[in-house]
Amino acid sequence: MTPMGTIHPLVTRAGERAGLDLRNASTAESVQAKASYTVLQVTPALDAGGVERTTIEVADALTRHGARALVASRGGRLEGELATVGGELFPMAMETKNPLEIYANAGKLAKLAREQRVDIIHARSRAPAWSALWAARRLKLPFVTSYHGVYNAKSAPKRWYNGVMARGDLVIANSDFTRAHVIREHNVRSSRVVSIPRGVDLARFDPAVIDPARVATMRQLWGLAPFDTRPVVLLPARLTNWKGQIVLIEAAAILEQERSGSAVYVLAGDSQGRQQYVADLHDLARKRGVEHAVKIVGHLVDMPAALAAATVAVFPSTDAEAFGRAAVEAQAMGVPVVASNMGGLAETIIDGDSGFLVPPGDARRLAFAVDRVLALSPEQRKNMGQRGATRVRARYSVEALQTATLEVYERLLKGRR
Repeated sequence: MTPMGTIHPLVTRAGERAGLDLRNASTAESVQAKASYTVLQVTPALDAGGVERTTIEVADALTRHGARALVASRGGRLEGELATVGGELFPMAMETKNPLEIYANAGKLAKLAREQRVDIIHARSRAPAWSALWAARRLKLPFVTSYHGVYNAKSAPKRWYNGVMARGDLVIANSDFTRAHVIREHNVRSSRVVSIPRGVDLARFDPAVIDPARVATMRQLWGLAPFDTRPVVLLPARLTNWKGQIVLIEAAAILEQERSGSAVYVLAGDSQGRQQYVADLHDLARKRGVEHAVKIVGHLVDMPAALAAATVAVFPSTDAEAFGRAAVEAQAMGVPVVASNMGGLAETIIDGDSGFLVPPGDARRLAFAVDRVLALSPEQRKNMGQRGATRVRARYSVEALQTATLEVYERLLKGRR
């Protein structure tokens, strides 16, 4: 793990893209020195997802560095974690998409930033980013955006709406794929866009620290009997259509038709209120005759234990993942992966080495790739998983993300001074 203040090789590449001279000793020393600035992160909620998790990780880095970490958000299940790392939550309805409320939120953010002596405003989602942009411009504060997803834009108004995420003084993209999209889609100078991949908590996602009792508890939650020896095919993602749950159920039907009882397919993720979609998944499993093999288990708190219980993790997204953090977490746990060959997933997975990449939306090719993993010997699967874990530990640590993000803040503050 890379200590705070140490310039990780990946961070150096990210900094070079943004014009940061990370090899300059004075820059590194400025990060190592105790800070005395305040950053306000603005995000819709603090529930489940990569945006929320990154918000907590950056707050942790700030407070350990001696800075104040403020978050304006509706809040959610991660409020406790924010408090644990020393962050401060200021509840606001930042999830609203009502134009009048967005404008009103700009005034509230400006008032908060003035009262709390905020030095930088960092927005992580489009609707609250408009409020944050207006507040930052009103107070003449540095403005940072994090481009967490490749947003659809089928019209000029939608492209304009999305464009707020490219209006930061510096824009953080969560993968090289996302960075290229920002530059191309919004005609942004490349020097303003930094590629900082999401990080994985390598201490938490470490198979060596997972108590077998946690794995047994997880299997019990999934309704699997202790004597059930079927391999587990796990899809850990929020329950929404583009994450590919439908594709996996179709693939399960193909595999079960060829060899009944070959595996159990676990769809683990928060429905976020999409109850009709959950009902549709159950109906599809019944229609395809695989309701006995498909488990739809909802949100999981102990994701490391879930991955430890999996034989293979699948990510059959039908839209491009900007990064695909869960696939990196699976590899950190030494689990072979099968994923769609596009977007950030194609960056983090080496086809034929740590797993297999397949065409998006192709249930038959997905079934074939899953079957290839299941056909491997336990030793071959272990070796495949270990290759993925080695690569993740070299490239995708939380410390790398934290250090690179603090470097972005330092650059903006130095320019302001």
